[in-house]
Amino acid sequence: MSQIIIGLILVNVLMSIKGFGDAAFFDRYKFQVQRILGGEKLRMISSGFLHVDWMHLGFNMYALYLFGKVVDASFGTVNFLLIYFASLLAGSMYSLYQHKSEPYYSAVGASGAVSGIIFSSIMLYPDMELIMLPIPIPLPGYVFGIGYLVYSIYGMKNQIGNIGHSAHLGGAIGGYAITLLLRPSVISNNTLMIGVMGLIILGLFFFGDKLRLNR
Repeated sequence: MSQIIIGLILVNVLMSIKGFGDAAFFDRYKFQVQRILGGEKLRMISSGFLHVDWMHLGFNMYALYLFGKVVDASFGTVNFLLIYFASLLAGSMYSLYQHKSEPYYSAVGASGAVSGIIFSSIMLYPDMELIMLPIPIPLPGYVFGIGYLVYSIYGMKNQIGNIGHSAHLGGAIGGYAITLLLRPSVISNNTLMIGVMGLIILGLFFFGDKLRLNR
């Protein structure tokens, strides 16, 4: 495991532990629509290093450990960090867009950044086998990726669970876009997968407002 992945995990762990025991610290750096629109833009990044509990933190860090190695080995440290932080910011921006009329909406977690890393690894190796719970059957990466997008859209529209589906979706879009920019040759890995994901993302840009009808 590269030093940069270890470093990101450590920062996430240390900030999350601080947030677990310091409510004022947690409130100061979490994602909150009203505060961000009021000028506290740092929250769009800092919220990605806070978590609500150990399970939330552990799940995200385990995913970063598993998929981060693939992306870092393929792109190198600088581009890995570009994908990570661009996905984190994309997740926050899409959450802000989707919840801009909800001033007290708040969220934390590295899920946006990790979603971008997962999608980047799937685009690099679309035939890798992954499991999408609750279906205990290994699926090709490209099936997982498309299913992940569809489920996130459904979850965001229907407000399923206490999950930041919009951050997951925005992060995945960020990972998709930056990976295409850095390595357009991934299109040849699985042209159909890249095309279907692109169509879903374009649909979000043109029809994303309709996802807020159930709010």
